[in-house]
Amino acid sequence: MENLEPVNILLVEDDPGDQKLIKNSMLEQRMANKLCIVSSGEEALEYLKQSKNGNNETPWPELILLDLNMPGMGGKEFLRRIKSNEDFDMIPVVILTTSDLDKDIIESYKLQAAGYVKKPVLLNDFYAVAKEISEYWFTLCKRVSQRQLSCTKNR
Repeated sequence: MENLEPVNILLVEDDPGDQKLIKNSMLEQRMANKLCIVSSGEEALEYLKQSKNGNNETPWPELILLDLNMPGMGGKEFLRRIKSNEDFDMIPVVILTTSDLDKDIIESYKLQAAGYVKKPVLLNDFYAVAKEISEYWFTLCKRVSQRQLSCTKNR
């Protein structure tokens, strides 16, 4: 198996309790990945702009975990904006939300979400979901680094 390098994950989540649960779930897995947390779609867009400009304090995310239900710019609007921006459209976005409404699932996939996961209620289930997301996105899936993307866009 290949040596797995730590990756940068951007969590866009307004609920401090859920932020803590996700962070603790990753620590429980002993994941070496760096988790950056922002509390709104607006903050996430600003994070991406800074990341694009090479700000070391805002590393380029290789995965975005996105809550749908946030005040201000909701998750769907954030998803719409980044998927329509060629600088950010290749970043996989996994919806991690409390909604299991068919209309939210369908609309998220139409907006090019890479996955849709309902947040579990129980702590152990939350850890299991974090593990499955980690195994899928960081072990099974092939990813392209920001550097590789930049090279293909500049051709």
